[in-house]
Amino acid sequence: MKGIWSMLDDRLGISSAIMPIITHPVPRDVNWWYVFGSAALVAFIMQVITGVALAFIYVPAPNAAYDSLQFITQQQVLGSVVRGIHYFGASAMVILVGIHGIQVFLMGVYKFPRELTWVAGVILLALTLAMAFTGQLLRYDQDGYWSVFILSEMVGRVPAIGWPLVQALIAGQTVGGATLTRFFALHVFVIPALIFIFIGTHLYLVLRHGVSELPRAGVPVNPKTYRAYYHRLVENGIPFWPDAAWKDVVFSCAVGVVVVALAVFVGPPDLNGPVNPTQINTDPRPDWYFAWIFALFALMPPGLENYVILGGPVLIGLILLALPFVAPYGERVASRRPWAIAFVGFLLLSMGTLTPLGLQAPWSPVIDVGPLPDSVTQGLTGSAAQGAVVFQDKGCHSCHMIDGSGGRRGPDLSYVADRLTPAQMTIRIIAGRGNMPAFGGNITDTQLSEVVDFLATRKSR
Repeated sequence: MKGIWSMLDDRLGISSAIMPIITHPVPRDVNWWYVFGSAALVAFIMQVITGVALAFIYVPAPNAAYDSLQFITQQQVLGSVVRGIHYFGASAMVILVGIHGIQVFLMGVYKFPRELTWVAGVILLALTLAMAFTGQLLRYDQDGYWSVFILSEMVGRVPAIGWPLVQALIAGQTVGGATLTRFFALHVFVIPALIFIFIGTHLYLVLRHGVSELPRAGVPVNPKTYRAYYHRLVENGIPFWPDAAWKDVVFSCAVGVVVVALAVFVGPPDLNGPVNPTQINTDPRPDWYFAWIFALFALMPPGLENYVILGGPVLIGLILLALPFVAPYGERVASRRPWAIAFVGFLLLSMGTLTPLGLQAPWSPVIDVGPLPDSVTQGLTGSAAQGAVVFQDKGCHSCHMIDGSGGRRGPDLSYVADRLTPAQMTIRIIAGRGNMPAFGGNITDTQLSEVVDFLATRKSR
């Protein structure tokens, strides 16, 4: 084996070309905060491997895509596990790239001389999100179809060039088979190729400028002195392999174990029915990492939609790309940059608040809600019983939940009589409030009285 290795090393120059790279010196204070970038790379490699395996069986055609995924999940040997690894690996990659970006931002690593390293990282973040989004349509279920349809509606709002952009995105006039083929090409070939290119660029720049040291209060970045300062640090540093890289290996292995465990014991998500554009009561949901954006767009005032939809992504992208050139010098410690802490805190709070709302979508009425539960109508007589019928006929059940049945757009009315008097109920129904339309011109006095009598029975005691 030594002879074979010596021969290969002599012919390929592995020791002279590779070893100096993996053993390059890094500052001694490199710790567990530095493991997220490597783990994100491992997650991407897992995506490539499982994606290739899925591509051997997946059929990117509108009449076969959904069924081929069902076959992979239910009948193919280890198909469910492979698809699960691909699904949870995508979530892991989004999380790890996001954490790595936040860590780099809080530690001020984007400052001199690593401005272009940050730019490459921002592009990788955008490509990661694009990879995750294009993967949704490949399931060719209702969630994937309507997600792309909504995106095309948003892109179509761009002045002058909106419709040409939509046609380029969906490969035609509407979302269909050509769209699936285009997204398959983007997801399998174009975006992964770009990710490989920018990962290579990112790693080259890391080697070029060195792994950043931990920031210290009172030690601002000064272009005139920083390179000499960093050179002194790495002179007394440690080799990346094995002294620092073992942490990356341990954490990356832990991520891989978690992803595989989720794939085995939880499995991939169920598909939300085959694509059927005529079925409007589908209640589609984006994947969880886009749910907060879904909630934001749904809850914002209609007058702000165009500004946020069109200007929001552009503004955020420009800010992230311009950041290292606007603030290349000065303190790196987060405590000396309170605006950075405030920004990250606001972002995490917003995502933490909006994500559950996006997954629940309480603003969507249930079109085919079905009848009221027996627990609600049992024992009702006279005006109250007729009020339950009117409540159903007027669509109130689609927006209001009673005893666990109904929509979530309006307040739960299971025990509405505990908090509202009949007079208050009457005013709410006639005048409306918030998202509730005014029924004053759409309900007779008799029907109004019957609905109020029915709601008056909804008490907890």
